[in-house]
Amino acid sequence: MAEKTYGIDFLAGFLVGALVGAAAALLLAPQSGEETRVFIREKGIELGQRADELSDEARRRAQEVQMQAKDKAEELQTKVKQAVDEGKATATQKKEELLSQVGDKTAGEEPAGA
Repeated sequence: MAEKTYGIDFLAGFLVGALVGAAAALLLAPQSGEETRVFIREKGIELGQRADELSDEARRRAQEVQMQAKDKAEELQTKVKQAVDEGKATATQKKEELLSQVGDKTAGEEPAGA
């Protein structure tokens, strides 16, 4: 969950920085009004395209992380199930051994009335 927050914060910071940089360039550049409007329009289109690209990239990475998390969860689930099964098998084996030992001791005892 924290990884998503960092990605969103980075993207927001990047976009704000790009806008501030573009504004500073416009204010400091010696151009006519028409040239400035064309420049703003072009940069706006470029920024929009770049934002779309970054959004697609972020979405792709999020899907990759989701798939990795799913794979690791499935792997962990398999290991836990295997450990539980091994524990059950060991418990059953020990139970049978103990019952066998108790059975051997009882078979070796003579009845009390004999």
